[in-house]
Amino acid sequence: MRIFTEHALSEYIQKHPETKTALQEWKYVVRHSEWTCFADIKKDFNSVYAVGNQRYVFNIMGNHHRIVVVIKFTIYFVYIRFIGTHTE
Repeated sequence: MRIFTEHALSEYIQKHPETKTALQEWKYVVRHSEWTCFADIKKDFNSVYAVGNQRYVFNIMGNHHRIVVVIKFTIYFVYIRFIGTHTE
């Protein structure tokens, strides 16, 4: 998968350095995946939820942080729409 707006991860890590390892692991798994459907994502990330309109929510670090992405399966495209804590 190709991740667009990857700079959002770097910016978030600067604000929340405790997330560095978890976000690097998330990025590694996503980059090395070839998802074709939601079931493929669920195999790699048990804590992912489909919220409609091609959007998916990944819970990071025990549900303290989340990443909302748009995934286009046909072109292997992941676009980060939001990254933050559950209180943001």
